[in-house]
Amino acid sequence: SMEKEIPIENAPLKSEEKVALQKLSQADFEFIDATIMSNCFPKWRKVAMVASNTKNSLENRYPAFSCSFYAHRISWLAERGLLASQGDLSYMRFSEVRLPNN
Repeated sequence: SMEKEIPIENAPLKSEEKVALQKLSQADFEFIDATIMSNCFPKWRKVAMVASNTKNSLENRYPAFSCSFYAHRISWLAERGLLASQGDLSYMRFSEVRLPNN
């Protein structure tokens, strides 16, 4: 039987993520955000997919961060209009982002 997926809200940051977050420089944020953007396309993609691809590419450099951290960054970029979004971004499996049509 096809179970209906229950929306699970993005997890809050863990304490080790908060500690790692405090240590990020402006250059780190720019690098992370550029990596997120490079995982986005003109077509819609699930936030979970973008977060997971970003985590995979940055795991060695930023081992503390989970998909939730990247989902938070995706929301931040969407709030600033750098990404177009649809759905509730606090549920990464039930929302999508794409590059804005400029």
